[in-house]
Amino acid sequence: MNFQSINEILEYAIKKEVEAAEFYEDLSRQEPFAGAGEMFEEFAAEERRHQTMLENFSTDKEKISAYQFKWVPDMKRSDYMVDLTYEPGMGYADILRLAMKREEKALKLYNDLAKKTDDKAGIQVFKLLSQEEAKHKQFLETMYDDFMASQGD
Repeated sequence: MNFQSINEILEYAIKKEVEAAEFYEDLSRQEPFAGAGEMFEEFAAEERRHQTMLENFSTDKEKISAYQFKWVPDMKRSDYMVDLTYEPGMGYADILRLAMKREEKALKLYNDLAKKTDDKAGIQVFKLLSQEEAKHKQFLETMYDDFMASQGD
């Protein structure tokens, strides 16, 4: 990824947020698991908020700089999982694994994008989004652990 400006970086990040939102919207409509559809709708809404934040980057700099960072522990579950491709009808555990890997990659993307600019506000927004993706990853990893425990694993 070679970017010439903060605007190119933002355009790329917006595209990734749109893809993420569409992925979770599709999952919310297709998956029959109790509560999963609602959870994926919430994830899609979060990704749309990230998209809006990136689109309004130049006017929301004060709001972005006021963001309160909090440590998000990394359970590292997804670090030991292989990439999966979504297929209708795949099991709930696999869907959680797939979502965890996607959030892991989004977290890495924003950490990488923060290193590709010297724009202080840009660095701040990418760090903010890194933390948001870390929260998603932690949530999914916790859900996965709880689900696997309920299955006797």
